[in-house]
Amino acid sequence: MNPAARAFWLSSPGHGELRDVTLPEPGADEVLVRALYSGVSRGTETLVFRGGVPESQHDVMRAPFQEGDFPAPVKYGYLSVGVAERGPDELIGRTVFCLHPHQSRYVVPVSAVTVVPDRVPAARAVLAGTVETAVNALWDAAPQIGDRISVVGGGMIGCSVAALLARFPGIRLQLVDADPARAETAKALGVDFATPGEATGERDLVIHASATEQGLTRALELLAPEGTVVELSWYGDRRVTLPLGEAFHSRRLTLRASQVGTVSPAARPGRGYAERMTLALELLADPALDALITGESDFGELPELMPRLASGEIPALCHRIRYPDPA
Repeated sequence: MNPAARAFWLSSPGHGELRDVTLPEPGADEVLVRALYSGVSRGTETLVFRGGVPESQHDVMRAPFQEGDFPAPVKYGYLSVGVAERGPDELIGRTVFCLHPHQSRYVVPVSAVTVVPDRVPAARAVLAGTVETAVNALWDAAPQIGDRISVVGGGMIGCSVAALLARFPGIRLQLVDADPARAETAKALGVDFATPGEATGERDLVIHASATEQGLTRALELLAPEGTVVELSWYGDRRVTLPLGEAFHSRRLTLRASQVGTVSPAARPGRGYAERMTLALELLADPALDALITGESDFGELPELMPRLASGEIPALCHRIRYPDPA
């Protein structure tokens, strides 16, 4: 008999609860995972929490192993790290990452989990889904040695992109955010920082991840002629107005989207989702990425925690959720 499990559900927009879960017996190609940590991404997850997924995007925005439908009730989330308790011998006792909602135990296909490298702490591995997004964005953006690059928006995604770009040789990189406190995060990542008014212009490439109209406008303003903005923000049900008159055409600027739901066509032929996730986990060997985890709470606190994260009362990048030790 499988042990008991509990999961976090959005019962109605703005309200969450923990529910008991009945787990199936793992099949021949399945694994039972006991969660150690999960992560709350303030961007997409808080948008889902407030019921901000537009009806036209209900199917597109479904997460792996999501239950229920938008706007609610729905079980949503995609950053989970745990230990394989039952399944193939080679997985038993291994730490694994899975794109699964917040739940204390779960049964998934073996193909849905990725083994966390020994040199990556389980507590840091919750960032794998975010770093995977950053990897895909940089495949789309294709930065070159010597590029002048800005990342506008120092949230979880923007900081992940900046952390990876900091490893590129010869680039001039700046993280731009309206919150001066993000300067400390930038310092921890080894990246120059500026507020929007102080940001350096004439950039070859700008990665935008602030999810604000003002941020995207500023990203366009920072470009050099022929420059490109790669848009990572998702605005949900909000409309955005942009100054596509002015110098947009005369400077021959480019605005393009990047989204993790599809592997970038710029990736090497044959690279799929599994290879991308494996790469993301390997990149998490860098301890500098610990700067992206800005708080931790117990799983039982999630119903009270989510409204505070969604409102901004708790200013977080990734807020880590800790699951109880069964001992």
